Amino acid sequence: MKIRKEYIQRLKCASAGEVLFRLKQAVENRYLKWKIQNNRFELKISELKREDIEQLALPAIKGEVTKEQVQQILDGKVFRLNTNKTEIENFEEKNRDAFSSSVKTGSTSPDIRAVWEPARLQHISLLFNYLLRHPENEPVKELAKSDVLKWIDENPFLKGPHYLSAMECGLRIPVFFYALKSLDNLSEADNRRILYSIYSHAWWIERNLSLYASLGNHTVCECVGLIFAGAVFRGHEDSRKWLETGYRLLDQELGHQFLWDGGPAEQSFAYYRFVMDLYWLAADFLEKNHLRDCTEWKHRLSSGEAFLNAVQNEAGEFPSIGDCDDGYAVAPGITHMRDKASAPTDPITTFTASGYTVMRDESGSILTFDHGPLGMPPLYNHGHSDALSITFTVKNKLFLIDPGTYRYNGVPEWRKYFKGTSAHNTVTIDNLDQAVQATGFIWSHPYKTELIKSINFDDGYYLRAVHDGYSRLKYPVLHGRSICWFKESNFMIKDSFTGKGIHRFELNLHFHPDAVLSKSESCWEAANQGEKIFIAFSGNDEMEHIRGQDDPISGWYSPSYGIKEPCSVLRCSKDGGPDEIFFFTAISTNRLQDLKSLRDNFYRIEKQAENS
Repeated sequence: MKIRKEYIQRLKCASAGEVLFRLKQAVENRYLKWKIQNNRFELKISELKREDIEQLALPAIKGEVTKEQVQQILDGKVFRLNTNKTEIENFEEKNRDAFSSSVKTGSTSPDIRAVWEPARLQHISLLFNYLLRHPENEPVKELAKSDVLKWIDENPFLKGPHYLSAMECGLRIPVFFYALKSLDNLSEADNRRILYSIYSHAWWIERNLSLYASLGNHTVCECVGLIFAGAVFRGHEDSRKWLETGYRLLDQELGHQFLWDGGPAEQSFAYYRFVMDLYWLAADFLEKNHLRDCTEWKHRLSSGEAFLNAVQNEAGEFPSIGDCDDGYAVAPGITHMRDKASAPTDPITTFTASGYTVMRDESGSILTFDHGPLGMPPLYNHGHSDALSITFTVKNKLFLIDPGTYRYNGVPEWRKYFKGTSAHNTVTIDNLDQAVQATGFIWSHPYKTELIKSINFDDGYYLRAVHDGYSRLKYPVLHGRSICWFKESNFMIKDSFTGKGIHRFELNLHFHPDAVLSKSESCWEAANQGEKIFIAFSGNDEMEHIRGQDDPISGWYSPSYGIKEPCSVLRCSKDGGPDEIFFFTAISTNRLQDLKSLRDNFYRIEKQAENS
């Protein structure tokens, strides 16, 4: 039922060209299934000489793999996204002989994203990195060889769950290439098995590319795989087109996924890092092997690096805005060479196209204001309904946080929560999200946002943005948020509304699990590892303190995929007409002694901004 609903929603967003493409794909795959089940399928690969591989250069790798990490892998460590090993292995064994499209996933199965993680073979990538510096280590070579060949033997082409996604095939191809380049203990038969896997993976990707409405990070993964496979089989006409297709689509996607201000069209910081690392990997590989000039790519990638540098703290952490599945282009802790952006020097940085403003002061406070769109149309797969949300950190200590992702599959109620508006530091109306969750990966009724004012005054900085997510209601409402930044890390935030009818308005502020909250007579105090912030609310607003609530779900944070922890939420609810409801929130790293003075200054600057 869930899969059928997903198809229906995708069909609603599909063009006539995409419908024909999907029908053709379905017919071909059904016929391929019949041929495989009746032993009538044979994939003939081109002969390849060993020197064809030896002539190809490896991309440069950045990152040091320690002896301790290697020992953990020798002892059996594999990346599984915090999912039970036995659960994954039982699912693989159950579906080992099934044609890939026949594999059933659902609430009784492990999260398929977690099943795919160990099959990315990134623990082996760490071993290859280690072998670059310690080529004489025989136990490491033997384990790398054994694990690569074992995976190939246990996962024959198009059998089992690991061919369900062409994206996963694209991520494995570079690992197979590293094996051919890094291991001197492979026999000719071993080489042929690995080459067959590269060829068959690319053959499958070419016929199942993520195109039309599905263009996105999946496309990038698939095309990186095609580039590596096309380079390996570059001397053969039938496979040379893989290189051409991979490069062409990656070139096209630069303009699709990278906005002109350097920010991400998908509205996910983690996926943006993932995609950029894949581009750096492909660019380095192409240029080192004189296959393409990627100068224009690198200009765009450098703009993306500048964006991520602007939104991260001094520890290199950025807010977990949008989806995050803890995916890596190569392996945890390992990247390919990429440009290093300079540290931001301006106290205020606004990214107009992607929709973020970052405010940072000399004391180490960083407030991020999200006034961007929902995500990448038409499906908005990895965006969260977080219009006008904020995050706040002090000296690398997290205070007001984005909740993260938790899981994609098998727990629909939790998926809905972590994507939804009530899990973010903004306002919900009538307990609804700002957009409609059609499925776990598709949004309908996307909202529009607009940054209306951005003005620098002598004694402060003023921003105002609005979104129209609740204009779909029978009695529509517009939500506006104004932020005034005064000196000494004092922020005043005003939420106001215009529209019709009587509604319930709910302001939520989410705190990192390490932040300990306490209430004094005049304000709330949050303490995290020696740092403190103070938060006060307007007038007689009553704040409810919630932590780790299951029904309805509220007060949860996901630090990494598959893990959730209770966190504190301060919530204020009001009923009334839009024009009579507002929320005032003061945030400071200093104790708030004179809230009235801050509010008066806010009104003064707001009036000046309206007249400017």
